[in-house]
Amino acid sequence: MYEFIRRSSFAQIHKELGIFSQAVADWRNYASDVLIDYIVVNTEKLGGEGKTAEVDESKIGKRKYNRGHFVEGQWVFGGVERETGCCFLVAVHDRTAETLLGLIESWIEPGTTVISDCWKSYERLSERGYNHLTVNHSLEFVDSETGAHTNTIEVTWRHFKASLPEYNRRGRFEGYIAWFMFRKICFPLKQDPFIKFLDLVRNINWADWQIVLGGGVEE
Repeated sequence: MYEFIRRSSFAQIHKELGIFSQAVADWRNYASDVLIDYIVVNTEKLGGEGKTAEVDESKIGKRKYNRGHFVEGQWVFGGVERETGCCFLVAVHDRTAETLLGLIESWIEPGTTVISDCWKSYERLSERGYNHLTVNHSLEFVDSETGAHTNTIEVTWRHFKASLPEYNRRGRFEGYIAWFMFRKICFPLKQDPFIKFLDLVRNINWADWQIVLGGGVEE
């Protein structure tokens, strides 16, 4: 688990510990499930009166044939609170108003100033109890009248993408997101992610770990 926390690749773990690739994958998946449960139970809503949150969507993938603007991959929707740096990321199947506004209501407190780009799905956000500001990125990066910008969430996207494995980015996105958010939670609290993870595991029924004990060690 320490190797996962320090972001070692499957190949590095296999080389250093001599563990079969499938066993490494099983342990990684189980650890991801532990963190997903932790995020769901412990993450609080962002914002509130006097607070500002930036929201955005990003497609995680690569340009097809390395040219043009078409990108294959997974859409992820996210938000970040400016005052604290707390954030949420959610893998989504579409960017419809129903999906995005529903997630905003699930993750951000009413009364928050929410800043987004001009994507049509956000058009009725102000009707949901939020102070909605926009920035038109086709014209400017900072709105000249309101000062609205989405620089904070853009930085979050860069950090998230940098945390992903170089290969198999179509893998378990919920797990990738959980690992990223877990580290984001630990950092401002000055918690060692490895020690915190061990604390989470301590409260789990050890019988659950049998699902990953089928892997072996090479002789």
